[in-house]
Amino acid sequence: MSEAPILIVDLGNPYTQLLARRIREANVYCEIVPYTAGLEAIEAREPKALILSGSAGSLDEEDAPAVAPAILELAIPTLGIGYGATLLANMLGGTITRSMKFELHQKPISIRSGARLFSRLSGESIEGLVAYADRIDRLPETMRAIASTDRVEIAAFEDTDLQVYGVAFHPEVDADGVGRAILEAFLFEIAGASPTWTPGSFVDEAVDAIRAQVGEEAKVLCALSGGVDSGVAAKLVHRAVGDRLTCIFVDNGLLRKGEAEKVIEQFRDHFHINLVHVDASEEFLHELAGVADPEMKRKIIGRLFIEVFEREARRVEGARFLVQGTVYPDIIESVSLRRGKKGVIKSHHNVGGLPERMNLELVEPLRLLFKDEVRAVGLELGMPRELVFRQPFPGPGLGVRSPGPIEREKLDILREADAIFIEEIKAAGFYEELWQSFAVILPVKTVGAVGEERTYEYAVALRAVTGRDGMTADWARLPYDLLAKVSNRIINEVKGCNRVCYDISSKPPATIEWE
Repeated sequence: MSEAPILIVDLGNPYTQLLARRIREANVYCEIVPYTAGLEAIEAREPKALILSGSAGSLDEEDAPAVAPAILELAIPTLGIGYGATLLANMLGGTITRSMKFELHQKPISIRSGARLFSRLSGESIEGLVAYADRIDRLPETMRAIASTDRVEIAAFEDTDLQVYGVAFHPEVDADGVGRAILEAFLFEIAGASPTWTPGSFVDEAVDAIRAQVGEEAKVLCALSGGVDSGVAAKLVHRAVGDRLTCIFVDNGLLRKGEAEKVIEQFRDHFHINLVHVDASEEFLHELAGVADPEMKRKIIGRLFIEVFEREARRVEGARFLVQGTVYPDIIESVSLRRGKKGVIKSHHNVGGLPERMNLELVEPLRLLFKDEVRAVGLELGMPRELVFRQPFPGPGLGVRSPGPIEREKLDILREADAIFIEEIKAAGFYEELWQSFAVILPVKTVGAVGEERTYEYAVALRAVTGRDGMTADWARLPYDLLAKVSNRIINEVKGCNRVCYDISSKPPATIEWE
């Protein structure tokens, strides 16, 4: 990127991704590195400033997360949050008392006037999520305390000469704008960052980077699913290399109603991207016949996809690159932070096995973006909102929404029921508020009655959840009238279904998908 990044050193805190999102929301570019990356990796990024994340650990623990003291010799603004603040104070000679347990509580915090971190705040008190862990009892002589709570005398500190700052609370967990004001004071007034991280700037730089990587002659392949990530990646690469991009869209027979037609219309007819549509539904359904085990179904679908894609890709002469819609959470979640000094980042292959089998070099233009940023880039590229804000759809498709053996009849019922549910969700204005909404066909038949006729047909479950990233999710409290309308339509319009249920389990302990 054109401006040096703000670098977040992750010490093992579940809020680290949230912290990165808060900084990106201020239009400032940042990256996350694990503390195990070491000083050289941090120096190589030439960061504009450092932020040390929190952690649920203690400084006295064996293998406690730490960074090299030489990190302070970089002489750049450094902010510690929670555990990160305690670590900074300890490294500079402060006195620390180990806590017997880790706690987080929302508490009033008294702040002191003149502190640079609080320059965008008014008043003498704020609310914050305070970490009760290791306690700073005494600061180094050059530092001064700038905040306190009823239980923590040193809840924040600063050393303006060393450009070192720390807070015992979590400004990234922000409900009223206070945390945002603190982070922006650090970013703009202390670190001198510029709010230049925008979808437009990303597109320009990504196009240049793709062209530099691919060159002027090589051809590029893309395994297009029709989802947001692969779609935006394909559109971005197409802007960079034009007709040298070929997208291969494999119809595995497990897509939603009308999905294949929509993908072809959008990418081939509207975007004018070279698109190869492969109808492999017969091949997939034949291999899946009689298979009930969820993991076995996933393995069969994954293996067949690779085989079909590889077969079609061989027809594209001169292809040397493979586009993948890898996004930043894919990269971050591959980092092991609690395996001593051997934490590693594993290759995160969305299309597992293809790069190795076909000797292709990966092009991952979205690998530094969060999902909401991918959507913003899609809009910047002129993609329709309906496509950009499409809900996530699993790789195995309806195969994981039809528990038990996959059968054509059940898939047909599921497609029709799912289409009705989505249609009504959109009409009621809930679609973009939900993380996912879909139907599941249950592997049981139930007794019903139509007029004087007895029926014995399948039951369908409806699933709608809210969430930001799919790591956790809560079941959506949809209006009863909406659910009743959907149920009536499915039972009356979908042949083979006589009962509709609504899934009210959250993740965890349940998963979003049923398999």
